[in-house]
Amino acid sequence: MNLLGLLVEKGLLSAQDRAKAEAELAKHRPLSETLSERGISVKDALNVAGGVYGFPTRILGDPPANDDVLNYIPIDSARYYGFVPLDMAEGALEVGIIDPDNIEAFDALQFISGKIGIPYKIFLITKDDFNRVLDAYQNLSGEVGKALSEYETVSKPPPAEASPVSKTSVSSDDSITTTNETLNLSGPHENLKEDAPVTKIVSTLLRYAIEGHSSDIHIEPSPKKTRVRFRTDGVLHTSLELPRNVHEAVVARVKILAKLRLDEKRKPQDGRFSAYVEKHRIDFRVSTFPTEFGEKVVMRILDQSTATATLDSIGFSKEQLTSVRAMMQAPYGIILIAGPTGSGKSTTLFAMLSELDREKFNIVSLEDPVEYEIPGVSQSQVRPEIEYTFASGLRSILRQDPDIIMVGEIRDKETAVLAVQAALTGHLVFSTIHTNTAAGAIPRLIDMGVDPFFIAPTLVSVIGQRLVRKLCTDAGKAFPVTESIKELIERDFADLPEKYRHELPPFTQFYHAGSTDECPNGTRGRTAVFEVLRMDKDLEKVVLKEPVEESVYAVARAGGMFTMRESAILKAATGEIPFEEVNTLGGELLPVGDTN
Repeated sequence: MNLLGLLVEKGLLSAQDRAKAEAELAKHRPLSETLSERGISVKDALNVAGGVYGFPTRILGDPPANDDVLNYIPIDSARYYGFVPLDMAEGALEVGIIDPDNIEAFDALQFISGKIGIPYKIFLITKDDFNRVLDAYQNLSGEVGKALSEYETVSKPPPAEASPVSKTSVSSDDSITTTNETLNLSGPHENLKEDAPVTKIVSTLLRYAIEGHSSDIHIEPSPKKTRVRFRTDGVLHTSLELPRNVHEAVVARVKILAKLRLDEKRKPQDGRFSAYVEKHRIDFRVSTFPTEFGEKVVMRILDQSTATATLDSIGFSKEQLTSVRAMMQAPYGIILIAGPTGSGKSTTLFAMLSELDREKFNIVSLEDPVEYEIPGVSQSQVRPEIEYTFASGLRSILRQDPDIIMVGEIRDKETAVLAVQAALTGHLVFSTIHTNTAAGAIPRLIDMGVDPFFIAPTLVSVIGQRLVRKLCTDAGKAFPVTESIKELIERDFADLPEKYRHELPPFTQFYHAGSTDECPNGTRGRTAVFEVLRMDKDLEKVVLKEPVEESVYAVARAGGMFTMRESAILKAATGEIPFEEVNTLGGELLPVGDTN
């Protein structure tokens, strides 16, 4: 497709400007810049071509948001014929093509469509956008593909085909060095002539997960392949598929790094290791789990450079922040953070401890494991395998003259009772508990065997929390609140006392996540939403007489407590988070598609 020639034919570009533009493009200058200087947008230029050839057009900001479609067309075919997969819509594969005059390309596309059994729809795209999609093929898949070729050359495995894909795009010049990189993979458990290729595969996975701001890496075996998934902003997505025959070698490499037993494949193991990327340290917490088809590995990524969360930055509202800081001034008692695994409880605890006077107070923590280092805090990791548990560690801490104690989690009666006793003897205790709501923490403590008579005078507060995705700058698409949405929101706040309801905003509009060049999905990063339950005289009476979740909630609500869902509604109204995130927090489903 001679796009510049078509523009000349339509009178949008002079012959002289065409010659200059072709010279600039030959020097790899972006088409958008070249046309923009001559008063033509890429969209208008492409529409001209689409009108001539009878094809719809597509302008891409980034590679396909659905990177699974890259599996349908091999990269060699895409590069040779000049077409790339864009998306899957209404049962058809949407394909971008750069030269509608290339009959050979249409024949190849027809063959691929018949082979995969999926119809296709063609869109005209620019060469710049075509190259962006090729880059999506070539980053993670290209690096791992080279290592796989080396592996197969050396170890001669059975024939297998990998089709790795990834959204993440980073320079291939980046490097990662692990603290255990000097360890030799050869040993009595593996015939590891493939040392170098496997090392490259694992190092590449780690680097791309870090650069993509992922929180976890999942390496999952199946009968025919090994799937690698990254969790980014709380959502898992497939980033790579490896041949099944490389799985054990990859797992062995991770075990070596985490100092786990290579010969133990029948039961779970836990370990950790550190790596350095561009001179800053990343910690990896490793967990192996035996499955029917081999060991599954999950690695939690702990970036020490991001361990700077503050109470001001993690998502508290102004009123909640004032209340939390006041509670932290208590001379003794227990402050609990409630929520499921992965809800950001540890980050909130660290933000709290970072605000305390670590020079004046002796602050000691028990963690499983130690995730982030806090200067001025004596941090210790429990080791249940040698009977060093939260309970036994807490007994020892009380002999260390502590002022403030942080216990990673209250998970059994012994730990709960010791935490209460520590609070009763003049210590301020911070900990977490696995409950769905702040109000549910009190009956949970009682179920563990803590006497309500001790809970009432020691519990200072319970903070419930969840993580929700944040809107990117300029990615929010405002829409007016319909009557159906307004009615459902009013039900959420119906039991909130009037003296607190009058402070609510009018809720005239919310925001959907739009797409921008920087954020194809419209979101990046996460923030927390909270509910802060604070002990008072009325709540103490309920704890002593009727400590069930409904009664606890009713008293806290009468005192003005906002729920996590309501906190999310308030953040959605200001454009901090997309409206869709409200539905992830329970309650009646709001009609997120209702934008008129």
